[in-house]
Amino acid sequence: MTSALNVVPETTDISTGVKDAEAMAQGLENALADTYRMLFKTHATHWNVEGPLFFSVHNLTEEQYENLFKAADDIAERIRALGQLAPSTLSSIVANSVIQDEETPASAGEMCEDLAADHERVAHRLHALIKVAGEHGDPVTEDMATERAAFHEKAAWMLRSIAKS
Repeated sequence: MTSALNVVPETTDISTGVKDAEAMAQGLENALADTYRMLFKTHATHWNVEGPLFFSVHNLTEEQYENLFKAADDIAERIRALGQLAPSTLSSIVANSVIQDEETPASAGEMCEDLAADHERVAHRLHALIKVAGEHGDPVTEDMATERAAFHEKAAWMLRSIAKS
């Protein structure tokens, strides 16, 4: 039994027709990094929002962070299915994400606008991944990135709709 605990994960070759699985995995690693950063930032908004729109923002962000949490697992498992290792350090998550932390307290409207802009940034990067996945013969990643982009576009719209005064 102790020898089973000594197995170290490693990359493996795949033969599914995906061209340059390593490049595809890097694009997915960026998507995973953005997803994790969005998960935390959305959860922080959920915890800290106050004011007349508390209930609406609190509930919307809960739906969104639950979606992001599940997506993170799906994205990491896709990286593994491509024969690559999923990120295993928080520093790699931070380094590979376009999402920035909000350093000062913000109003409910400002939090919603900030999250909406972040969702748009992530959707933009996913659009690029969709294109690359199509060029590399990876319809699974292409479909996953399309689904994730749709989520982020809808999330941005909903957050902006709540933030209108």
